[in-house]
Amino acid sequence: MDAAKPSSLPQKSTIVRKSGVPRPLRWAFRAGSWLAPRTTVRHASRLFATPLPSSRSRALAAPCDDARIGQVESGGHVLTTYTWGDPALQPYVLFAHGWSSFGLRCRPWVEPLRAAGYAVVAFDLPGHGRNPPCQTNLPACAAALADVARRQRWMAAAHWLAALGFGLALTRQHGPAAALVAHSMGGAAAVLALREGVRAGRVVLLAPAADMREAGHRFGRTIGLSPPLVARMFERFERQIGIAVDQLAAHLHLPALGVPALVVHDVEDEDVPWEEGERYARLWPGARLLSTRGLGHHRIASEPQVVEAALRFLRGEAVGERVVSSPNLPFGLA
Repeated sequence: MDAAKPSSLPQKSTIVRKSGVPRPLRWAFRAGSWLAPRTTVRHASRLFATPLPSSRSRALAAPCDDARIGQVESGGHVLTTYTWGDPALQPYVLFAHGWSSFGLRCRPWVEPLRAAGYAVVAFDLPGHGRNPPCQTNLPACAAALADVARRQRWMAAAHWLAALGFGLALTRQHGPAAALVAHSMGGAAAVLALREGVRAGRVVLLAPAADMREAGHRFGRTIGLSPPLVARMFERFERQIGIAVDQLAAHLHLPALGVPALVVHDVEDEDVPWEEGERYARLWPGARLLSTRGLGHHRIASEPQVVEAALRFLRGEAVGERVVSSPNLPFGLA
């Protein structure tokens, strides 16, 4: 497989389509935008911040017999974790799933990573998967990722404390994940977590979302919410979390990241445009971009050849293309 070309992965006859929104719901939001804007903004905000119920049903239906299920506390919520192997003794890969998804979506990666000598850790973001339903947001998801990573460091320290003694334990308690793999909104959460001190040897981002405000406008178009009310929805959101939405945009944080990164994004992604993945690769120092065609937004997270390309990247091979930019060259390929 020639990983440096967009056509390097097999083309599919169809791409993943966004789930249709019931027509009555769109009519309700369109009418509400005119007749009851305040109530409509409140309902839209709740819908925007609440993962779909299918996240839980799919998580409960997914096989997990070979995983050790645990719990980590984050922001007053209990998160479900899934572990394969022993992260205290083996290099481990930490997974962050996307919005309305669940931790066990990493299953196509588990066997190849275990065969390569890695332990694997995944978890359900707040309000997702096997966790209790709740509203959540990008900063809370970033904090959850950081808490799971911190838990792995603590467990490694406890293991070595018991096995080798307190003095030697201190030399192991800050070991980072060998790699962080994140899909969609999980990619945006991963960037915020890295900026807050989470450490990883390498990072693989799959169809990462780069701009929460743009995601909000896509959401508004999907449900029929007028642009002025989308803006009011974000004002409400900012009052709740005390952070300006624009401060969460990936481009503000990427230039400070020095971790080797691979961004994989499909040119036909209808949920998160390819341009957002390209932005990650262009602004993240030293990152590389692998463009696919025909995988859409969801299939890209489980495609075997994407997993294989990521494994080659974790081995230190050059995968994808180097994207460069300058004042005279908005973007190009090095």
